[in-house]
Amino acid sequence: MSQDRAIRRLVRRETHSSRAGASVLTSGVLAAVFLWLALESALALLQENPLLASPDRLGRWLAGVPANTLPAGLTAAGAGLAVLGLVLLAAAITPGRRARHAVHSARSAVVVDGEVIASAVSRRARLAAGLAPGQVTTTVGKRAVRVLVRPTSGVSVDRNAVAAAVRDELAAYALDRPIAPTIHIVREGALGQ
Repeated sequence: MSQDRAIRRLVRRETHSSRAGASVLTSGVLAAVFLWLALESALALLQENPLLASPDRLGRWLAGVPANTLPAGLTAAGAGLAVLGLVLLAAAITPGRRARHAVHSARSAVVVDGEVIASAVSRRARLAAGLAPGQVTTTVGKRAVRVLVRPTSGVSVDRNAVAAAVRDELAAYALDRPIAPTIHIVREGALGQ
């Protein structure tokens, strides 16, 4: 396996989440239901008392559900099962993303957590605007960085200087997927900062 392929594999493993938890939960629930049905069938064959319901009683109950239930209830139950099926299908097909970003490196796999990027961008924007800690907050998404600047009351902030500082900070990381920054300057300033 080439080094580039191994690095790509490591980066993907660190930036995407596993679907093992959902798979284990779903298979565990299904296994419990089937084991319960098998146990009830075995108890019925041995002519013992059922744990919850004997198979013939359960069959009669299922056969009587359409006659004993309102049509709206059946529709709601069917819609609920359809939604559950779609959620499980979406969990199986779509890739899970972690709040991490890969940094381009020719020698190794480098992955940075989104909170680390947010902290560094906040610091750089705060220094460019000449603000105190806590006056700049940043959130990092998959493809966007949102910087919220709360200036000191009565002091204006140069949006262009903050935007340039944020762009420079993000460019320094050489992320494999570029993320676009947006700068929001709050109208209400902070007091006494």
